[in-house]
Amino acid sequence: MLITRVHLKNWRNFREAHVPLFSRTYVIGPNGSGKSNLLDVFRFLRDVSKSNGGGLQKAVENRGGIFMLCCLDARRDNEVRIEVHLAESADATEPTWKYILGFKSEGKGAQRRLLVSTEEVWKGERRLLRRPNDADNKDIQLLTQTHLEQIQANVKFRELSNFLSNVTYLHLVPQLLKYGDKIGGQRLEDDPFGQGFLERIAKCTAKTRDARLRKIAKALSAAVPQFKELRFLPDKVTGRPHLEALYEHHRPQGAWQREEYFSDGTLRLIGLLWSLLDGDSLLLLEEPELSLHQAVVEQIPLLIDRTLREAKHRRQVIISTHSDTMLSNRGIDGRGVVILETGSEGTRVRPISESEAKGLEAGLSVAEVVLPKTRPVNIEQLGLW
Repeated sequence: MLITRVHLKNWRNFREAHVPLFSRTYVIGPNGSGKSNLLDVFRFLRDVSKSNGGGLQKAVENRGGIFMLCCLDARRDNEVRIEVHLAESADATEPTWKYILGFKSEGKGAQRRLLVSTEEVWKGERRLLRRPNDADNKDIQLLTQTHLEQIQANVKFRELSNFLSNVTYLHLVPQLLKYGDKIGGQRLEDDPFGQGFLERIAKCTAKTRDARLRKIAKALSAAVPQFKELRFLPDKVTGRPHLEALYEHHRPQGAWQREEYFSDGTLRLIGLLWSLLDGDSLLLLEEPELSLHQAVVEQIPLLIDRTLREAKHRRQVIISTHSDTMLSNRGIDGRGVVILETGSEGTRVRPISESEAKGLEAGLSVAEVVLPKTRPVNIEQLGLW
């Protein structure tokens, strides 16, 4: 299953947005246009749908409250509204599932409650839920929670809730992985920056883990000079999990190195490949090109497609990027390109235009046809600062 469309109202940069999604969607736009905020929509729904994670109230609180979420261009209407359509195929004409969530603060004053203003669930043409309902009207306290997050209330659409609760976001920061023990500190929930990445690998069964590492090693052998082998090995004293890589060396047996000696690019590539192989729900990748050589970056679209073709479970991937190198890959399907354009009324989201589609059909790349249009108008002034 995959998300085929998102409608947003008053979400951060987006006063109103209608976003078509594909099995591989590339989100491009200038700095500050809202690429990260668009990806956060799906993280937000994940946080809401987790029954043991605090639901709606905690998801909003973790983002600074309703006033940090609500679009600044929303002058009178302060309702935040998200609508997602899900289907078995990106080419489906009608959604299998549709979920609508609206919420806003109640009344005035410092102690305003956050209440659900709208919640609907549709399966095909049949509506399974519509709120507020009679029970909500009798007890307004019920509107502080969604039915999506309540196990007793989401029985009829548990499939939808489970899908959203398994959305994965990864923006691996190599330094947090290399020096996690020395840095210390509390990890963020769901570990979006990969500090607990090795522990995630350790929880996997040995058979599955070894099979995945063999696939990853095959890719690394093409991207990392002198790389030969990758293995998982817990520390004999502390039990802490480690990855070790074997490199060709002047010694006949080669040389094994632990992850703290891996390059940043190697760690990010391992994180990317593991995430593609781990799970079947939506995967969010933010600027996967960071720390990687241009030759590797250019192959990321094909790497994603090939890895998922060979994986047991295929998953939808949404990628935010402004990498000219990655978008130069002519294997990118124009249907999966989403452009963010800033304006006085917030950020506008659009698919490629008819003329841009013709350019891609003629053999040009997304980097040649679309990316130049996201260039800041007065960027030349930056060099005069």
